[in-house]
Amino acid sequence: MPKKNIPALQSFLKEFKAVIPQLNELTSLLNTLLEKPAENHQAIIDIYHKVYPLLETEIWSGTEFDVKLETYQVLFREQESLIAEIDVDNRHDFILSIPIADRPEHLRSCLESIYQLCLLYGYGGKSGGLFNKVKVIVAEDSKEQSNIEQHISLANEYSTGGLQVFHFGQQEQYEMLQSIPAEQRQFLGSILTNQPRERFYLKGQAANRNLSYLKFLQLTEDKENTLYYLVDSDQSFMVNRQAESGEQTVAAINYFYYINRIFSETDTTMLTGKLVGDPPVSPSVMAANFLQDVTAYLQQLAKLKPSGSCQFHQAAAVTDDAAYHDMAKLFGFENKADYFEYPCPLKGEHDNLTCLDGFSERVNAFFFGEHLTRKTQFVYNAEFTDLSPARTIYPGNYIVNYDGLKYIIPFGDLRLRMSGPTAGRLIQAEIKQRFASVNMPMLHTRTLQDDFANDFRPGVEKQAETINLTDEFERQFFGDLMLFTVVELSKQGELDKQLEVESIQQAINKVEIELLGLYQTKHETIKHRNSELKKLLENSTTWLSSLESAKPSIRKIQKFISNIELNFGEQSVGYLQIVSESHREQRKLQIIRALLNYRKERDAWDLLFP
Repeated sequence: MPKKNIPALQSFLKEFKAVIPQLNELTSLLNTLLEKPAENHQAIIDIYHKVYPLLETEIWSGTEFDVKLETYQVLFREQESLIAEIDVDNRHDFILSIPIADRPEHLRSCLESIYQLCLLYGYGGKSGGLFNKVKVIVAEDSKEQSNIEQHISLANEYSTGGLQVFHFGQQEQYEMLQSIPAEQRQFLGSILTNQPRERFYLKGQAANRNLSYLKFLQLTEDKENTLYYLVDSDQSFMVNRQAESGEQTVAAINYFYYINRIFSETDTTMLTGKLVGDPPVSPSVMAANFLQDVTAYLQQLAKLKPSGSCQFHQAAAVTDDAAYHDMAKLFGFENKADYFEYPCPLKGEHDNLTCLDGFSERVNAFFFGEHLTRKTQFVYNAEFTDLSPARTIYPGNYIVNYDGLKYIIPFGDLRLRMSGPTAGRLIQAEIKQRFASVNMPMLHTRTLQDDFANDFRPGVEKQAETINLTDEFERQFFGDLMLFTVVELSKQGELDKQLEVESIQQAINKVEIELLGLYQTKHETIKHRNSELKKLLENSTTWLSSLESAKPSIRKIQKFISNIELNFGEQSVGYLQIVSESHREQRKLQIIRALLNYRKERDAWDLLFP
């Protein structure tokens, strides 16, 4: 192996050994190995493994982030060129699935991030113009034919570019479903859907995701050496950081490399990672804290001169887990701050009035899942191979091996939110430490277009002047009810055996009382905070209500207030459903039936993966 084959590694060791003392030992080792490069080929490759965590610490804690990140990516590509010289690359192949429903722009963003990940880090290399070890399934669930056509076009575009993308259409999905023997298929309706051929769309994220497992089986060439990666279309293989110029999104994690190592070096069966960026939860559980932040922002703004230089560029990065969740304590997290400041994203010199204009343009995106003040940022705090016990599946960021294909997200026919945490508790009870979490989040972006209302979001209905969350609000409460019923059953040791009606009934009744109290408290808090916000905008002593040029922005914020009233006020249809005893009884029966049938459905599902 001539020295010219590893210039990036040699240059890095030389330039960084003064600031990273551990590199001196690696430099000596490399020099020894280079005396007989052909014999020490694998040992030289292994040096890169030792270098990466050292450089990562330097990237995330030091200066010149962009320069060091580029060095990091070059090192990976150089290592890949050495691996390509080995006769057989025994690392894992990856098959990714992206469930998609009427979101072509999101799909493009997601596919582009996969493509860039392959280009920048080179995992598995390329042959015949195609990336060797990465395939992507686009699992179609759209209703609109125009969107389906765009999704097909995107799959073709990226396939032409070297990324193997397979469009998994509804007709093919239906036929694969029907190919399962009827005596087995009868138990899989809640997992894979019972919708008829002529209406095989909008089946829901869980059902569509699970259907893509059938395509996994078809594309798998070596089940012992393949990993299956489930992602959402509104996510990308990026993380965010706070730079001097504002928030920056970067391809700073070599996901495939590290996930391959984790599954090769541990007994992990299922791996999940969190999300950064927009919160992965419904706006129905973020309204109270968002109102708090909006009020604080406008109170601060009212004390400043509208023509003064914008004062909202010093907001601290949000790194607290679940800081966006109104009921974070339910999940074991503490919200330490009374409010979070608005980080104005506008570039260049501008005044406070312009800042208000920008805020008002985005404030109603809240109802589509954006949180302007509590966007989570990535924090590097340990090596990417460090694992911790998991209890929640992040449906848009989890990976399984072939054995892990048995552990799906069930109960898709109920269309409840919190399906990932619910499934996570059931899986944790079954496979224990083989279900793990890692600090490799994906970037979550709820809205891509300037007109956020064009983004499709199940459970959100937009009309001329209103945005209605009734469906999502109802599914959130009963998703919480199901989740914490499962948590209660776990505490009692009931998940280790076949569930019984009596134990489920006792658990669900107990959780129902607790959740109703929490939701009622939150309901009152939202009504109070919305009223206070409304009063603030009606206060004639501030320029917010008196300045003519501010009125267009204020009207947009008043629209936000009206939509909060519609969705969380006294006559909120979603809330009235939640407090309706008859409606709760109906939903509880569905949940009880689903939990009772879980083992039988799983047994039928497991037969698909011999």
